[in-house]
Amino acid sequence: MARTETEILIAGGGIAGLTAALAFGKAGFRTILVSPEPPVTRGEDDGSDLRSTAFLQPAKRLFEQIGLWDDLADTATPLNVLRVVDTVNWPPQIRDSREFMASDLGEASFGWNLMNWRVLQGLSRVLDGLETVELRFGTAFASMVARDTGAIVRLSDGDSVSAKLVIGADGRNSAVREASGIGVHTTRYGQKTLAFVVGHPKPHANVSTEIYNEGGPFTLVPLPDLDGQHASAVVWMNPGQRAEEMAALDRETFETRISERSSYILGPLSLKSERRLWPIISQRADHLSAPRVALMAEAAHVIPPIGAQGLNTSLNDLILLRDLALMAGRAGLGGDRMLAKYDRQRAADIRRRVAAIDVFNRVTRSGNPQVQMLRLAGMKAVHDVNGLRETIMRVGMGG
Repeated sequence: MARTETEILIAGGGIAGLTAALAFGKAGFRTILVSPEPPVTRGEDDGSDLRSTAFLQPAKRLFEQIGLWDDLADTATPLNVLRVVDTVNWPPQIRDSREFMASDLGEASFGWNLMNWRVLQGLSRVLDGLETVELRFGTAFASMVARDTGAIVRLSDGDSVSAKLVIGADGRNSAVREASGIGVHTTRYGQKTLAFVVGHPKPHANVSTEIYNEGGPFTLVPLPDLDGQHASAVVWMNPGQRAEEMAALDRETFETRISERSSYILGPLSLKSERRLWPIISQRADHLSAPRVALMAEAAHVIPPIGAQGLNTSLNDLILLRDLALMAGRAGLGGDRMLAKYDRQRAADIRRRVAAIDVFNRVTRSGNPQVQMLRLAGMKAVHDVNGLRETIMRVGMGG
């Protein structure tokens, strides 16, 4: 059995884990990343992640710092306006709408939308050849023993790694979290998300549109033109059974349903990709750290896909963790003081965001007429009260 020494070991090969490897590698830390599977970096390949993410201002700054943004910029679509539309009944009838402008905050854009598979592609290219980072795909975290000076991690291939800091970025069923004895609180909503790409005749004008109705939001997020047609990524939340029924519809019927659900805001929608289903849960780890271990991303928290909070919250974890590692230096890397600061500074923000999105999801998915009236009143209040509108927008962007 071989043993390798490194400074940081990261478990998890998704966007969060690969971004962490790049960030720590660029900061000069010797880093090993392990993942059972390599990332799927082409949208047409089996297993590709057809969801998109609106990367907000803090995420873009991080991507610029670690040399990733130049690879992504040509396919990133700016999100200058967030339009919220309240509908009821079926086919949906629009009751009211509001637009939130990035210019109200003195910004050109709230963020930039990218397909997840495209981000994985960019990360793979930028990581290629980075001497401080070793990628071990096909190998998983198996177990760990934490000591005062570091941790010994056993891998699924029988090898072991000695590391100062072990980062769990290995998803909602995190093996690192379980090995560290950290509990987790999970809320199941009985919902699933359908993710896919559509074309439409009307331009999106860099406006991201959330359309509320019973079952959950239907969100159209701008993308670059596709096959000569305006295009958007769609995230559609529904009760699980209905989501499965929609996913099984023939193409023509499905296009009719999504066009109706969108209230034809961008005209009739045409399907431009496969449809992928994702279960919706809310989850928060009891702690973000243990001896020699830090949890981040979905190992630490899972947030329903509302308001672009999920992956952006994960990258906020990474930003703080990297900054604390740089302040601690090699002598303090992974030590109790560094990890206590990380846990303390991130826990409150995560707790608030998970709770807020939980409430928001329950309100926006409700079919109760009284709750739907509350939803409409809340939308108006958040937009129409100037100070409240700006505060909510800043918090949503990571402030």
